[in-house]
Amino acid sequence: MTAALHRAEHEVESHSVALKKPLGLRDLVLTQILFVVGSSWVGAAAKLGHAHLFFWLLAILLFYIPQAAVVIYLNRLMPLEGGIYQWAKLGFSEFAGFIVAWNLWLLSITVIALGGMFVTTNISYAIGDTATWMPNSKWCVSLVSCLLVAGLGWTGVRGLSLGKWVHNIGAFAMLLVYGALILLPFIALARGDLKQYQPLQIVAPTMSIFYCFNIFTKMSVGALSGFEYVAILAGETRSPARDIGRSVMIASPVIALMFILGTGSVLAFIGNNPIDLIGPVPQTLRLGLRSFPIAGVIASIGIVLMTVRSISSTSVHLTGSSRLPMVAGWDQLLPDWFSHLHPRYKTPVNSIMFVAAITLVIAISSQIGAGIQEAFQLVDNAANIFYGIVYAVLFAIPIAGAGAIRTGAPIWLRFAALCGFGVSLLAIFFTVYPIIDVPSRLIFAAKIIAVTVIANALGVTIFALAKRRHAAVS
Repeated sequence: MTAALHRAEHEVESHSVALKKPLGLRDLVLTQILFVVGSSWVGAAAKLGHAHLFFWLLAILLFYIPQAAVVIYLNRLMPLEGGIYQWAKLGFSEFAGFIVAWNLWLLSITVIALGGMFVTTNISYAIGDTATWMPNSKWCVSLVSCLLVAGLGWTGVRGLSLGKWVHNIGAFAMLLVYGALILLPFIALARGDLKQYQPLQIVAPTMSIFYCFNIFTKMSVGALSGFEYVAILAGETRSPARDIGRSVMIASPVIALMFILGTGSVLAFIGNNPIDLIGPVPQTLRLGLRSFPIAGVIASIGIVLMTVRSISSTSVHLTGSSRLPMVAGWDQLLPDWFSHLHPRYKTPVNSIMFVAAITLVIAISSQIGAGIQEAFQLVDNAANIFYGIVYAVLFAIPIAGAGAIRTGAPIWLRFAALCGFGVSLLAIFFTVYPIIDVPSRLIFAAKIIAVTVIANALGVTIFALAKRRHAAVS
């Protein structure tokens, strides 16, 4: 099996030779921070009250650390363009690799389609009360979505020589905003605006344990996920076997502190008041700076930086989601058209344009009519299941994958993978079982399951047709 693994790796590397390799360690670290740290999760975690630290630490122990360890191990063993697609393919089968890539692709498509809504919301916060209409305007959101996808599509075609600067700038913007968010309570405390502030206070949960663990799974698979995504770009990294793993080790403690201290800041200023789960950071900045003479200007700058971060993060999704069809094309699971490289920039130009077109159609369609909006919300909810499936397979590779991959994994890594696998399954369950008020939990669950099954049935059909076509040609 070891010889077969080496042959398979060599075949992938032979395709990757044509790709440019502009990514270094600094770019990878900043992309990890940009991609993993989202602005909405500190709001979701703040709904747990002062018990948030307990659940952050639990998520770090049972999911975040196992994820980092498994990604580092698999990337060191298989530093290949396509990342988790290659790991699942070589660890289990070509079918497993395709279905994992399909679910990850569906997730990214959903995120990119939502990008216009997030950017519009942030812009409305930056402008102020006169722009509160923007996120509720279908035409405005559609226009922003068009501009966003068109701009990112052009950047994607130009390649990571340009794209990495988009990602780096977004990461710096995120670090500046979170730095301000984390410092704000200490400044308010010194000014007397806050009477007390204890960001690292561990408190037992006062809410339903069932409710808390629902949020916990979303914090795990939603907030603390994403290290595997950068590994998709291994073939465009100068030293992937070394630098991707190092980027995870450097970025992981920074990300954990940003989430924990950021949640503490949201809780300090918003407290028991309603939290804007789309824009909790802009909401907190406005509340925390309201006693400053130039509060509006400072808050607007912070919100503009968050908008830059949202655009940059969407760019990472577009980059990764365009590489997955490319590597599937290498294996003849998709037409060669998806693997065609731009003659100058050496990027999968057809795949990029396909992803841009699909996301744009979804984004605009989701603004038309209540029925389509409801369908889009169902797909958005199902996206958590898509990611849960991806992670369940990721953690299963060191536990039950091919012998050449599994035998090199130490016992502690397998145990960590088992913990991550369990959390992934739990996240899938809680996505199906709602905690929000719905007319019928059974109907809600049935709809989510139906969307997930239909989406994956489509993926299975595409795979089966590709294998049949390949067999006919052979």
